[in-house]
Amino acid sequence: MKEDNCIFCKIASGEIPSKTLYEDEKFRVILDLGPATKGHALILPKDHYANLYELPEETAGDVMKLAKKMAEQMKERLGCQGLNLVQNNGDLAGQTVYHFHLHIIPRYPADGQKIGWQPGQVTQEELEEIKNEITG
Repeated sequence: MKEDNCIFCKIASGEIPSKTLYEDEKFRVILDLGPATKGHALILPKDHYANLYELPEETAGDVMKLAKKMAEQMKERLGCQGLNLVQNNGDLAGQTVYHFHLHIIPRYPADGQKIGWQPGQVTQEELEEIKNEITG
């Protein structure tokens, strides 16, 4: 399943050239053209899914297995000392291309990146209320 006007579908299928790190029948892993750090890569499913909500459960599991494989390779070959896995869903979360993709961002000392959030404060009662909202 491919979407004709999706740039990531075109990259994943090889229609648009990329710096490919890995490829199999389900995925292509490419270097990001606007990298946060050296080795910043994207895992792209070859089938089109707009976001995590559309991604089949089996494919989601396969994405994480591939992320682990790529992370181990980056640690060994690039010498990164950590990494971030980033996956955005929706405009508010910062998604700009509506084809599911997982960022693998190797981390190095003094790489200048600030990937994270400001921790909020919450009471035990609020946590319980939120838990009940989510779990029903």
